[in-house]
Amino acid sequence: MSEVMAQFNSIFRPVNECRLRYRVMKGSAGSGKSVNIAQDYIVKLMDPKYKGANLLVVRKVEGSNKDSTYAELTAAINRLCGERSELYWKITLSPLRLTCLITGNEVIFRGVNDDRQREKVKSINFARGKLTWIWIEEATELTEADVDILDDRLRGQLDNPNLYYQMTFTFNPVSAMHWLKAKYFDIEHPDIFTHQSTYLDNRFIDEAYHRRMMMRKERDPEGYKVYGLGEWGETGGLILHNYHVHEFDVDPSRFDSMVLSQDFGFNHANAILTVGFKDSELFVCGEIYEYEKDTTELIQIAAAHNLNKKLIMYCDCAEPDRIKMWAKAGYRAQGVKKEQGSVEAQIDYLKQHRIHIHPRCFNTIKEIQQWKWQKDSKTGLYLDKPVEFMDDAMAALRYSIEQYRRYNTGLLDHYRREAEKLKAAQKGG
Repeated sequence: MSEVMAQFNSIFRPVNECRLRYRVMKGSAGSGKSVNIAQDYIVKLMDPKYKGANLLVVRKVEGSNKDSTYAELTAAINRLCGERSELYWKITLSPLRLTCLITGNEVIFRGVNDDRQREKVKSINFARGKLTWIWIEEATELTEADVDILDDRLRGQLDNPNLYYQMTFTFNPVSAMHWLKAKYFDIEHPDIFTHQSTYLDNRFIDEAYHRRMMMRKERDPEGYKVYGLGEWGETGGLILHNYHVHEFDVDPSRFDSMVLSQDFGFNHANAILTVGFKDSELFVCGEIYEYEKDTTELIQIAAAHNLNKKLIMYCDCAEPDRIKMWAKAGYRAQGVKKEQGSVEAQIDYLKQHRIHIHPRCFNTIKEIQQWKWQKDSKTGLYLDKPVEFMDDAMAALRYSIEQYRRYNTGLLDHYRREAEKLKAAQKGG
């Protein structure tokens, strides 16, 4: 295993060696903490010394696991085992489950978003061994009661003397008021190990990511402290609060209408959303989110995702050549007209309508959770301008509602003109 261990970031060595009941890991985006934990678990679950160990992986919404924790763990298996992965691991997608063929140890995935899911957690059993380890990813999404339910599952005598009970929390420290800070991070306790990491500690991070973080430091100093340096802080001034992340049926037939929307990018993300509308509510059904891809590559990716060419695709009008390429590829691509105040008007529309986001759209989720207003450095007041960073999916979301916003605006203009005519007629009479 020496070659495998050499792939770990040295900053995480104390984490991986820790056997305390609670490993509490806060860090910036891109710090590598989740990649490290995934690899740490795969190494241990393959080790005969830990035979009888089983891992439960938890996100608030169960469906979020597929494109995050499940993807990280399977990627770790592929890195460690290469072409021989099938000799060591049985990987199933429905249900999500990983089984080590050497030890019989298993990994299962759950959510705690409602009472039904919490009951499922309480009834977990394994064919071999017991539940010994729990990994809670994006732990700030969970409530204290959620964690207490999980914590209570780690109990009873363990047959293997090498085994130990342990919960691992990984998260970005969004709010200094979060209960995790007071209960687990700010106290000294013999059962708690705390750790902090940033993208600067990650030797595997690419230069493009460093440049993006420097852009954030320049444009959004407050956000950089949280998302770049992993410091506790308030991300005040959040733009949208009226969204709900949950699983729902994405079949186009259940919506009143559906559109595609795209914000062009290269060094920053190129974001394409599939958005459905039902009873004046928005449903973000799918996303494509790619860096450093040209238009030809993105069209190929869109084809692989089976994007519906019959849907209108609203795009940034500042890129007419790209719009032509998408139209030539058979998509109903058209530019969104921009005028003074249009961004604020789009945001105002979004704030008035409930937004549903499918858990698989995790880049959209990340953006909406940190999309906020600019802050005046002199007065400390928030301005009516959004921070122009990590907002590519949000730009696509803004474009998606343009047909409805303009329709409503047109009606308002019509009623305004009619009112002015009536007023003029009454004045003339």
